[in-house]
Amino acid sequence: MPKTDKPRDSRRILVVDDEPRMTRFIRMNLDLEGFSVHEAFDGKEALDRVREVLPDLVILDVMMPKLDGFQTLQMMREVSSVPVIMLTARASEDDRVRGLELGADDYITKPFSPRELVSRVRAVLRRTEPSSASGKEPIAVDERLQIDLDRREIFVDGKPVKLRPTEFRLLYHLVSNAGWVVPHDQLLAKVWGYEYQTETHYLRLYINYLRDKLEQDPHNPRYILTERGVGYRFIDYKKKA
Repeated sequence: MPKTDKPRDSRRILVVDDEPRMTRFIRMNLDLEGFSVHEAFDGKEALDRVREVLPDLVILDVMMPKLDGFQTLQMMREVSSVPVIMLTARASEDDRVRGLELGADDYITKPFSPRELVSRVRAVLRRTEPSSASGKEPIAVDERLQIDLDRREIFVDGKPVKLRPTEFRLLYHLVSNAGWVVPHDQLLAKVWGYEYQTETHYLRLYINYLRDKLEQDPHNPRYILTERGVGYRFIDYKKKA
């Protein structure tokens, strides 16, 4: 029976793991999905490969010699905003949150199935793609905060604020529903994907990121408000206009 190959995907995935068997497993499954797969076997090599390959996504193991995954991610974030999925044998929330706080976009706990691997890769790539133009006018929330959703530009006190792709997507959905409470599961589904609807720690963490960047006092927010047990609401700036 003739072999039917999937169309090649132009996106490049860098796999970083010191276990050749794990690297082969990941490569084989991503190859089957048509991705262009590159490899590195320690943290230092990973940093070099990020500069050489310019990957669209990095899959990074936590437990590695020389530089562990957390150290590698920290150094990677100094030079690149490439999306990163952490691989960890630890299931504790502390380890997951640490990776997310250092700039990871997602994590996968070993052992994992090929289906989960591909699903997570596609979900991260999907949410880090630029949002399509909305046709909306720039928004002057108040004298301090201005938002242009089409140009992906945010200004606080007249100075540009850089948001990571996931932060921007979260802000986009909050601002697009200004004045309305957006439930936790709806935000998780829209920003991360339907398979993330119970991962509320992602949402808490990224809401904190946005507040740190946008609010004058992140502990007493005026723009992004918490509706306890339900979701989050962006201030209704239209009423103030």
